[in-house]
Amino acid sequence: MGRFHLVAISVFLAQVQGFAPVQQPFTSTTELHSYVETDFKAPVVEIERRRNLAIISHPDSGKTTMTEKLLLYGGAIQQAGAVRQKAEQRGTASDFMEMEKERGISISSTVMNFDYNKLRINILDTPGHEDFSEDTYRSLAAADNAVMLLDAAKGLEPQTRKLFEVCRMRKLPLFTFVNKMDRPALTPYEIMDQIEEEFGLETHPILWPIGDGDRFKGVLDRLSNIVHFYQKPVKRGAKAEVIEVPLEDTAKLEELIDDSELFEKLMEDSELLEELLNPLDMDRVMAANQSPLFFGSAMTNFGVQLFLDKFCDMGTKPAGRMAVKRDDAPKKKKKSESESEEDDNEELIAPEYDDFTGFVFKTQANLDPKHRDRLAYVRVVSGTYKKGMKVGHSRSKSGKKYNLAQAQALFGNDRESVEIAYPGDVIGINNPGNFAIGDTLYTGTQKVAFPGIPSFSPEKFAYIRNPNPSTYKSFQKGIDQLLDEGAVQALRQRNDDGGGPLILAAVGQLQFEVVQARLENEYGVQSQLEPMGYTMARWADGGWDAVDKADKDGKLFGTMIVQDRWQRPVLLFRNDWKAQAVGEEEKYLELIPWSKPPSFDD
Repeated sequence: MGRFHLVAISVFLAQVQGFAPVQQPFTSTTELHSYVETDFKAPVVEIERRRNLAIISHPDSGKTTMTEKLLLYGGAIQQAGAVRQKAEQRGTASDFMEMEKERGISISSTVMNFDYNKLRINILDTPGHEDFSEDTYRSLAAADNAVMLLDAAKGLEPQTRKLFEVCRMRKLPLFTFVNKMDRPALTPYEIMDQIEEEFGLETHPILWPIGDGDRFKGVLDRLSNIVHFYQKPVKRGAKAEVIEVPLEDTAKLEELIDDSELFEKLMEDSELLEELLNPLDMDRVMAANQSPLFFGSAMTNFGVQLFLDKFCDMGTKPAGRMAVKRDDAPKKKKKSESESEEDDNEELIAPEYDDFTGFVFKTQANLDPKHRDRLAYVRVVSGTYKKGMKVGHSRSKSGKKYNLAQAQALFGNDRESVEIAYPGDVIGINNPGNFAIGDTLYTGTQKVAFPGIPSFSPEKFAYIRNPNPSTYKSFQKGIDQLLDEGAVQALRQRNDDGGGPLILAAVGQLQFEVVQARLENEYGVQSQLEPMGYTMARWADGGWDAVDKADKDGKLFGTMIVQDRWQRPVLLFRNDWKAQAVGEEEKYLELIPWSKPPSFDD
């Protein structure tokens, strides 16, 4: 068989299996040194098998427990650890910070992945508390699917409503899991009505509950018409025992339900739902106009594996993102603003795009406190990450490249090195301080920039001080690394080069407590907070000249003028009325409620 035929067969087999063909050996030392990796296109088979899922909820709806049970049934862990259970069971994979363990709440988004039914599943566990909603918002930017977890006894709650709006804005396919059915609950019809009336979102029940509280027997899978009865596991944290009975086997059902009222209700509901509901329409689900609805109990494992199986079938594969593209070549002369806008062509970067692209949606310090490391969490949008690849950076100068010497797959605070990653994956890359939230990384001859991820407008402000001068270096290092994470924002008085008092700005009070706790636990330093009487920040996009004009004209009385970490003007207001009045009367200030990192070219 000729050489041509051998090469053709190897290429064909590689395409079928989803891998690039084996490179022919280099014929000379010169050829070896001049070789540069240029093939970053992702195999279709790897794109098709990726699914990622963000879990959102109001606090105490069982979100972290649900995450643990998904990991349990996905085979990623052997025993789930509920947040508020016995001491030996409290080691959850997703809540690993000391403060999370102490308070039993999630304060930071975490990423976990596992292989299940030939698919690669990436789980984004997000904080439920409103003080950490900014972290949740960033994680939703990296998600392709979301599941809204509801407490069966409470239905829709304030934080659920806020996070739903973010999902709707991003048009994420939304699954709904009504949790805690092992406790007294609202009726399924009441919950369906709540969602439709408040969100205008039609639900389609996939798993229908049989009873609630002590009478919760199991669920009906309406797609297969099989009833699943659950028995509590012998060992806490283990998988539940399941008995499956077809819906038409009424004699067996009546025997196992052992409650004539519940049996009759099940038979009545199954007929009623079939007659009255619109059919499941996956096109509408993908357009976020219909939500598959599930009932169960994460604590007792009822319905969790069924949800995971259905999500694998229904969830969308990795989606593309709109981005601005321009030639990535050093500029010979500065173009006018109009010429630059003409060069900025926005287009969809699909997972099948020839080059690697990804964006940073989170940064984290001290996943390993012994090494004081910093990671940037990158969601791969297109192409293939390969160890040692060189990438461009959306805020960096054209032509400048960064070497991604290594990347890590994340599992809470555990990590393992990865040689390769595909669209839909989340990887952690070492961050020496170059990468900020919202940055885009890319290969190829065109600079790519996905829309940035803005910071929320802070509502709490406080001076933070180090009471012990001997720990100055540790204190400063801790503050710098926590600021890089976006845990809080930092402000200083104008023209302060770092010697004056530091102002922390946060969305909620708990963020301040997290900063103080982490400074003590991870850096060994104490801190003191002094609250300030301001409730709102606005960035003056008009620049310092505009601020000086407004200040000279007496328009900023009662307002504090400060600068952010990039020396951009920020105005602190005591109330919304004053901020609104200044914004409307002094339009040249161009007040905006959020900020993004500046370009390196600025």
